[in-house]
Amino acid sequence: MNPKPTGYVRGNDLILVRTVQAPVEDVWASLTRAERTALWFGPWEGRAGPGEVVRLQLVHENGQPWTDLAIEECEPPRRLVVRMQDDSGVWRIELTLRQAGPATELRLVQPLGDWTLAGDIGPGWEYYLDMLVAAREGKALPSFDDYYPALKAHYLESRRIA
Repeated sequence: MNPKPTGYVRGNDLILVRTVQAPVEDVWASLTRAERTALWFGPWEGRAGPGEVVRLQLVHENGQPWTDLAIEECEPPRRLVVRMQDDSGVWRIELTLRQAGPATELRLVQPLGDWTLAGDIGPGWEYYLDMLVAAREGKALPSFDDYYPALKAHYLESRRIA
């Protein structure tokens, strides 16, 4: 498989967009319901809502670690802002959804302390967003090896000055 990168860097923000052939409410459920996130990202447990922290298992990462995921903002079915922390730092991720005819546009924005990190992080988000689409369509899940390091150069060349 040769995945096509959709993301870019604007200033220090990593931005990726996917179009999902489904209503916004259904895509929202794929991002927020534990049994559906388990299909492409990982299951979570706990009480969800603004100001709450849930435990998320990263089943496609080495060792399948569990991590705390803080829900900073939640405006169903349009906007979700979450934050998690690991050994590499704080990850703040904003997901926005917009109905576009019969499809939904999903936009992921992650601020980076150093924009050059996009070379390592961007391919990972490409992988996860393609996992989301594949899981929703009942297709075989992609392999991370197709994304990294193949897409690294794209992200290091994609910076747009805001």
